[in-house]
Amino acid sequence: MASTKTNIRAFPAGDIRQVPIFSELTDEEAAEIGLLITRQCVPRGQVVLSEEDTSKFMYIILSGKVKVIQLSDDGKERILAIHRRNDFFGELSLFDGKTEPATVIAMEETEIGLLSKTDLDRFLMKNREVLYHFISMLCSRLRESCQMLKVMSFADAEERVRAVLKNMIKRYGVKDQRGVLVTLKLTQIEIANYASVSRETVSRLMNRLSRSGEIELLENRHLLIKSSFLKKPPPL
Repeated sequence: MASTKTNIRAFPAGDIRQVPIFSELTDEEAAEIGLLITRQCVPRGQVVLSEEDTSKFMYIILSGKVKVIQLSDDGKERILAIHRRNDFFGELSLFDGKTEPATVIAMEETEIGLLSKTDLDRFLMKNREVLYHFISMLCSRLRESCQMLKVMSFADAEERVRAVLKNMIKRYGVKDQRGVLVTLKLTQIEIANYASVSRETVSRLMNRLSRSGEIELLENRHLLIKSSFLKKPPPL
């Protein structure tokens, strides 16, 4: 992975515990992990990890966000996942030694922490609770992947877009008195790539959902999901 800057400054224990798999660490354990992580800054649009690479690190997002994509034979991008602060990726290759199934690209200037396979293996062998938590999170990601495969099975473009929005609610939603605010900023092109539909289709459907009062487009690309959207039954 190319980068513009490398920094080996240690992490405060409180910052380490913001990463879900390390949330239950003691101060001593968090300090130990913090000394093992190297920071790297990646500019927007740069590849962090390429498909078919064999990762030697677990990548932890400290700021910014990345998208996990696959390209079709005709070069069309399909978004499989989006990760932001305190998410991690690259863990599959660390466990099975095989190549990455997708490419990871920075969606904005992003700071990433790298934890080597050797250091992670040693730490997990000493910390079984962290290992079990790690396995639980991998299972959760597998379930999310299965849900996205279900999205792709929908023949109707609207149901694909609705399923993507529901996934955004689950991962990035914050409830308030108006409904659920999706804190992840996505362009219509990015939503289209997530749902495997055209940008024009997303634009038309988002306008329709807005007119019907199911969603509201706020400033800075924030999206408010109203209760009427949430009450709509899933497709049969």
